[in-house]
Amino acid sequence: MSKMFQPMELFVGLRYTRSQRQKHFISFISLASMIGIAIGVLVLITVLSVMNGFEQTMRERIMGMLAHVTVSEHDLGVSDWQNVQKELLDFPHVKAVSPFIEKPAMLNQGDEARAAVLQGIVPELEQHVSTVFQHVVKDKGDMMKLQPGSFNIAIGATMAKELKVDVGDALTLVSPSENALETGEMPALQRFTIVAIFRVDMQQFDTTTAYVNLEDAAKTFGMNAEVTGLRMTLDDLYLAPKTAETILQRMGQAWPDMWANDWTNLNKNQFKAIQAQKSVMFIILLLIIAVAAFNLVSTLVMVVTDKEGDIAILRTLGLSSGRIMQIFMVQGTLIGVFGTLIGVALGVLLSTNLDVIVPFLERLFDTHFINADVYFISELESRVNPGDVMVIALSALFMSILATLYPAWRASKVQPAEALRYE
Repeated sequence: MSKMFQPMELFVGLRYTRSQRQKHFISFISLASMIGIAIGVLVLITVLSVMNGFEQTMRERIMGMLAHVTVSEHDLGVSDWQNVQKELLDFPHVKAVSPFIEKPAMLNQGDEARAAVLQGIVPELEQHVSTVFQHVVKDKGDMMKLQPGSFNIAIGATMAKELKVDVGDALTLVSPSENALETGEMPALQRFTIVAIFRVDMQQFDTTTAYVNLEDAAKTFGMNAEVTGLRMTLDDLYLAPKTAETILQRMGQAWPDMWANDWTNLNKNQFKAIQAQKSVMFIILLLIIAVAAFNLVSTLVMVVTDKEGDIAILRTLGLSSGRIMQIFMVQGTLIGVFGTLIGVALGVLLSTNLDVIVPFLERLFDTHFINADVYFISELESRVNPGDVMVIALSALFMSILATLYPAWRASKVQPAEALRYE
């Protein structure tokens, strides 16, 4: 046999993969198998990219609103927070420290009332810890106006919409004391003027969070010089667990009631749930590729049945059963390779352009795919992870190769005498 046909298994496998005039049905089934694998890969890449984008967006927005590390006392306020702040700034990787007072309250305007988590802050310090200052709606005020004694307040866009208020309107804050039922103490009442409206595009913040000045919060809740705690931003957020542990070790002896927590603990369940959903979706959508691979089995079985005469001739020419297997494994593998490459190309293309495609479809069908009440965010974002793409591609190729084993083994067992008896 001429060297131009070497390796022969590859040459014959390529010939069998190409369309034959009399065998349009088999060629169509081969094409359908290829398309099935491509669609499975495309869907899997797109879904995992969307989930990656969702996780990244959640992480960025949560970390923008929450501190990397929070220090406080168990059931008590932190007194002399200025000195504590100086000590914390001396720790490695700590960039900024800001005190805060956090209390539940009710905000009331006319007949409307909403529950809120009131945050007392020092704007000059908080702007280095939280990104909420960057999320003030255009032409909707300035959070730096939360100055001592002003009794100004900044609220989320969703809360402002529900309360039917805007910048310049007044709100009444109602906050019952912890022992109100036992002592009969009247709830704290205070009028605040809205000076800023922010939108983080996360429902839990836009609906329930409100900011006032630290001193105004202390006066409203009858607190002295103590604060609820101090929030810190690090130069590397992934060092938060180690930094929190270091702070506890160094300051714990002089401060026995100290409590230090980091963002990984505060949002552990949320991020674990996202990872679990991602794993489940990967397994479920991988079944689409498995179905396409099963279709590949039937395709190759039909090819083997159709090519029994050719196989018999090759066997009589001295070709071993192992090399016969390789011929049909080449054919199935090529279908898998082309299907995977097409799926990867289209999946990456679709995933990287979702920010254009989704808004277009929303306008076309006059709907909104992402409900902020359910998904915490209001816009669909995508992030292609090369590692995920590699795992998906290798999984598709593995299942394609696996699907060729039985048909190839069946081809290797064809008996020349039986196959040529009726030729």
